[in-house]
Formats: sequence, structure tokens, C-alpha cells
Amino acid sequence: MRERLYNLLDSAKAGQALVIGDVILDCYLAGTVERISPEAPAPILNVESESFKLGGAANVAANVKAMGWEPTLIGAVGDDRDAGEIHSLLKNEGIGPAMVVKDKTRPTIRKTRVIAMRQQMLRLDHEKKEALSPAAARKMLAHARARIKSCAGVIVSDYGKGALPPPLLAELFELCRKHGKVSVVDPKGKDYTRYRGAHIITPNKKEAEAASGVEINSEADYRAAADKLFKTTRAKSIVITRGPEGMSIFGKPGAKGLHLPAEALEVFDVTGAGDTVAATLGTMLFGGFSLEDAVRVANVAAAIEVGHAGVYAVSKKAVMERLEAEKPANGKLMNNKEAGLWAAGLRAQGKKVVFTNGCFDLLHAGHVRLLRKAATLGDRLIVGLNSDSSIRRLKGSGRPLLHENDRLEILGAIDCVHAIALFSESTPKKLIAAIRPDVLVKGSDYKVSDVVGRDTVEKYGGRVELVKLAPGRSTSNIIDAIIKRHKG
Repeated sequence: MRERLYNLLDSAKAGQALVIGDVILDCYLAGTVERISPEAPAPILNVESESFKLGGAANVAANVKAMGWEPTLIGAVGDDRDAGEIHSLLKNEGIGPAMVVKDKTRPTIRKTRVIAMRQQMLRLDHEKKEALSPAAARKMLAHARARIKSCAGVIVSDYGKGALPPPLLAELFELCRKHGKVSVVDPKGKDYTRYRGAHIITPNKKEAEAASGVEINSEADYRAAADKLFKTTRAKSIVITRGPEGMSIFGKPGAKGLHLPAEALEVFDVTGAGDTVAATLGTMLFGGFSLEDAVRVANVAAAIEVGHAGVYAVSKKAVMERLEAEKPANGKLMNNKEAGLWAAGLRAQGKKVVFTNGCFDLLHAGHVRLLRKAATLGDRLIVGLNSDSSIRRLKGSGRPLLHENDRLEILGAIDCVHAIALFSESTPKKLIAAIRPDVLVKGSDYKVSDVVGRDTVEKYGGRVELVKLAPGRSTSNIIDAIIKRHKG
């Protein structure tokens, strides 16, 4: 999976993306605290630095730029010094500020974070949440109409600060529908009727609870919340970000959904993570990625972002480096097409191809013996490995115990395994049809008539072999033994 995503990103083409929403100036006051004020029971911050960064929709645009795309930013600022700071930051990022309109009725939104010893002590917000002036809203819509045809898609960054009144959103989504553009919304607030007409909504857990009225404590609750949001928004897909738990994708009402575990190695600061997800998810979708692949890349980007202090624009290069570092061992991973072509080449050389498949969760001696025996039945052994999502469908939410990347690496280190193909379907039927193995191997706990792919293999002259299993060796037995020995 990691290698496939890396290759997809490496060959992905970029274009233009329209970003519209609340433009925010993030200010960071950092220093040290050594004493308490004699005037009140409050710490005294000795300010050592002051820095400014793009926030809100402007940070989304910066992330779009870092992913190699050309962002068009549409938003509003006040007629003040902070507006000048935002214009300067945008120019430094290579983002044109021309479509960020001035609204003299409102100040530029600024969030000031007071930080001591790498810990945020306080946040000061300068803002006016009322809706934009009608004149400013008309200018923003005019800019959207002028650029909608040239962009590949639209990212809506709503921070609930008034830049996106419902009439503006309604016309924006109508523009997207008329011109066939995908719209991705990072939402805010409880009333999601304002997003009706959007393609994809990406609330976090807290936002999903507030908008749906469903208290989320289980996977079933996530599904129930998503169903409520589908009903309200009529969106094509709902992606709920779950912080340290990862992300869940819901492609239609009533669907079970797909959960992707978090990728973060270390969480330093979650500020701006939602902006990174919206930007990465949007650009991947606009570039032709499937929703699942786009979310997987966004999941990796979010993991990189939360490892930095303050908002951080995650680049395509950084995502690829992360994927490159975690590719499975020995370059054995192949997709269906690659495995099929490789197997065909082997047969053309007169070599016999063997295939077996499984979850291989907590690889044990029984697995190794089966693989070694399978390898002796031909010249090359290809292993089909169930993805995490596939295992969850088969065995429940408590499995797998090991992430698919770990299982890929462990299998890749076994010499008798020559190639590994990850599959997300419940069965490897499509993979077997692509590879056309000479020998299909399963354990002796199966009956030949029950082996998935038997009919396909036997139809072209291949055969099924059942390998005797090592008695008492199974992942379930290992789990039971661990629980029994360490209970209490």
C-alpha cells in the first residue's frame, strides 16, 4: 500500500485549486516565565520572539501550494495593519493576494497564542463574527465565478467567522454543480444545512457530534452521526477526522464505513491539522485519486503536521519521504496488475508460480511452515495479504493486532516469499484471477471445494494443494495464551 501511494504521488499531475473561507493571521508570542506578577496571581511572560503565520483558509492555500498545486485564495480581511501582514505572508509563499477582498466593516481576524516553555498558556482572538458586508460578499462571489472554470476543484475552509454566509455558500455550491467541480468542506458550527450541495464534508469528532446530535462513543455512533450528516447535507461522502484514532470514511448513508488508524509518531501541536487534511484531501481528489487513497495520503500529511509547532504547510516531498521510509522490506510489494505481469513473465520462462493468502497477523511458526512448504511446490511464491480494512470486515474491530505495514515488512523478510500483493476485498478472488497461479495453496483446515479461487485455477489447468498445519499454532491460540498468562 505504501509503495503504491508513493508511486501514485510520484506520477500525480497538479493543477489549480480554489480555496475560499475565513482568512486568519496567526500570531505567536513566545518566551519564558520565571515569576508571578505582584499585581495579580498571573504568570509574567518575558517575550523573546513574535512571529506571524497564515491561518484559516490562508493556511489551507499554503498547504495546497506545498503539495505542488496552484491555489487561488478568496477571502476577506479588514482595512488594517494585520491585513498588510497577511498580504506580505501570502506573497512570500507565492500565493496571489489579489482576490482577498477588503471589508472595512470588520477587522482582520487574528489569533494570538502566548507560549512559554513550548506550552500554550493563552490564546487571544481579535475578530468580529458577523457576516461579511454585502459588498464584500459580492466581490468574493465575483472572484469565484471568474475562476471556477480554470480550477480543478474547490476547498471551503469555514472557521465560523462570517466570511461564508449561507447565501454565498449556496451560490458557490451551485457554481460547482454547474461546472462539474468537486467541493471539499472543512465545516464549523451545528447547522450543516448551509453545506447542502457540497460533495465531501470533513468534520472532526467534536464537530460531527455537535452537528448530528449523536454522542460518539463507538463505531456504531460514528455511523449514526454520518447518516445524520448525509441526511442534512446530501453530501456524496463524509470523512470524520478522529485525532489520535485516525479517520473514518463513509461513502453513502447506511454504509459501515472504512476506518484508517492514525499515522502520527508524535503529537506536538494539533493547530492547523484540519487545514492540512482539507488541502491534501482536496488536491488528491482533484488530481484523480480515489477517495480512499486521497484520505490515506491526507492521513500521512496530518501525521507530519502535528509533529510541528504551530501551523505547518506539509509538502508533497515530505509526504513522499514518509511513504518512502515506510515502504515494505526488499521491494516485494506489488499491486494486482504488477503481480499478474510478473507471474506471466515467469510462466513464459517455464517457471511455476505458487500462490497462497492470509492475514498473517502475529506471524508464528505455523505460518512459516506453511509458507516454506508452499514455496517448494513451485519456483516462485506470491503471498496475498489481507489489508487492515479487509481483516476488520472478516474478524471484527479488534483485529488486526499488527498494522498492514508491519505485516508487510515481516513477510518481506522471509526468504521463501518472493512477492506480496495487498488486497482490500474480503477474498483474493480478483488477485488470483490476475496472477493465474499454477498452484493455489491453503491450510489443511480447508476442504478443496471451499478454497476461494479453486474454480478459476482449475479452469485453466492449475491445481489446489492443502498443506498440513502445525498443531496448536494459531494467532487465536497465541492471543488466548497471552490473556490467560497476564490476566489480572
